[in-house]
Amino acid sequence: MSFDVESVRRRLPGRRVEYFEILDTTMREAAELAAAGAAAGTVVIAGEQTAGQGRHGRTWHSEAGSGLYLSLVLPAASPPAVTLALGLAAAEAIARVTDLECDLRWPNDLLLNERKAAGILVQVESGVLIAGIGVNVNHTAFPEELTGSATSLRREAGRPFSREELAAELCEAVDRYLRMLRAAGKEKIFALFTQRSSYARGRAVTVDRPEGALRGVTAGLDGDGFLKVRTPDGREHLIIAGGVRAVGA
Repeated sequence: MSFDVESVRRRLPGRRVEYFEILDTTMREAAELAAAGAAAGTVVIAGEQTAGQGRHGRTWHSEAGSGLYLSLVLPAASPPAVTLALGLAAAEAIARVTDLECDLRWPNDLLLNERKAAGILVQVESGVLIAGIGVNVNHTAFPEELTGSATSLRREAGRPFSREELAAELCEAVDRYLRMLRAAGKEKIFALFTQRSSYARGRAVTVDRPEGALRGVTAGLDGDGFLKVRTPDGREHLIIAGGVRAVGA
C-alpha cells in the first residue's frame, strides 16, 4: 500500500519529513541527517525496512506497506526519561486513531492483549537523540517466531488504519510529551507512566539478565526512570535494561 507523505507534511508544517519506500533502517538515516545538521524534529519514515532495529541488537519485523517505521531527531535529553515519554506519546496517538488502549511494558513496548504492537528505541548520536518508533499497523500475519508475541492494530480492531494519520498524530503527541518533560520535569513523566502501565507497580515479572532470570514483583520507578523489582526475599533490585516479561507470558 502506498504512503501519502504529502498528507503528513501538510499536518506537520515547518517540519522536515523524509520518506523512503525502502531503507535498511530509519535510525541510520536519521542519524546521518542529524550529523549533517538536520534540525530537531526531523522525521524519517520508511515503507519497508530491511534491517529494522530493536533493543539489544534485535531486529524489528518491517513488512512492506503494513507498519509505521519512523525515526525522529530529538534534542539531547535523558534517554530513559525520553523513552518513557515516547511510550506515553505513542499510546496516546494510537488511542486517538484507533480507540485501542495500549498497555506500556517498561521501558519501551506497547502491548495489546499482552502482545507487542509497537516498540521504541532511543540512541545518542552526534550530540542529539535519535528515536525510532515502530508500530504494527495493518499486519495481518507475522513470521512463525513472532506469532505468539506480536500483534497489530488491525488484528486487534478488525479493520485497517491510516498510517499517515498515525504518523502525524504520533509526531504531534511526541512534541506534547517532550514539552511536558521540559516544563514539568521527568517526575511528571514517571508519574504518568506509572499510572498508564500495568507493569510499573505490583506486577509479577521475570527479568532476563545475563547472570540468570530474576523473578519478583515490580515496585515502581526510581528517580532516573529505572524499574524496581522486589524479590521474594524482600530485596529490591534496580533494572537498568529491558527483558521484562509478565510471569506466565
